Amino acid sequence: MKHLPEHQKGIAAILITAVLWSTGGVFIKLISLNAMQLSFFRSVFAALVFAILFRKQVFHANVMTFINAMFYAAVLILFVIATKTTTAANAIFLQYTAPIYVLIFEPLINKTRYEKINVITIIVCFAGMLLFFTGELTPGRVEGNIFGLLSGLAFAAFLIGMRKNKHEHQFSGIFYGNIFVALLTVPFLFDIQILTCNDFWMVAFLGIFQIGVAYAIFSYGLKRVYAIEASLMSMIEPVLNPVWVFIGYGEIPSVGAVIGGVIIITAIGFRAFIIEVKYRTL
Repeated sequence: MKHLPEHQKGIAAILITAVLWSTGGVFIKLISLNAMQLSFFRSVFAALVFAILFRKQVFHANVMTFINAMFYAAVLILFVIATKTTTAANAIFLQYTAPIYVLIFEPLINKTRYEKINVITIIVCFAGMLLFFTGELTPGRVEGNIFGLLSGLAFAAFLIGMRKNKHEHQFSGIFYGNIFVALLTVPFLFDIQILTCNDFWMVAFLGIFQIGVAYAIFSYGLKRVYAIEASLMSMIEPVLNPVWVFIGYGEIPSVGAVIGGVIIITAIGFRAFIIEVKYRTL
């Protein structure tokens, strides 16, 4: 990317980030460790990468940083549990309902009015969410869908908290979130009978590249593109996630989940586009 203009470098960085994020589902499925054990190793590697890349920045913290870190820790653990217990498509699409909850709760927190476009988006997205709970579902899959929804709620709380906090505390919130995950999941390591080489390199990839390096690249790209470009291009993640899982694990999402996911992603993307056009014309 040496000779590319800054804007094109930013676009390339966001695309690379989205692809890295999308690999989470297939590796979570393939790793034989349970959700808590996997979460420990992934977060240890991620925290180390953040400490190496951002050094002193990760230690700049305030009270809000640790609140955000707790929400981020919840996102990480809940998403892994959801991916282990339901289809990867369900887990990622339900996590991507986070913007819906932001649209619901942010006006309540900031005492602002609900915009018409936001209300319509919320209604359409909830209709899409209902499709995840239709058809033949085993108890495990229903449980996984619920964890996916909770992951989306935690992600929404994290996003709202990040907006409330200072920009210089962005990386520290993610860093301490991974530290919290590692501390919470340590007791589950005693149940590990053997850690295979395959499991080790896969959790290392998740921590180093899918979380650590991906966020560094995303931060680089975000400074060089418009917010609408970053938000729309990052939606490649939920599209590619089940594709990699199908290729590497053979899991096929339900028709309802695919339709519901398309509805949610389209509604959120359309809303982001409309809002961007609106503010550019003001």
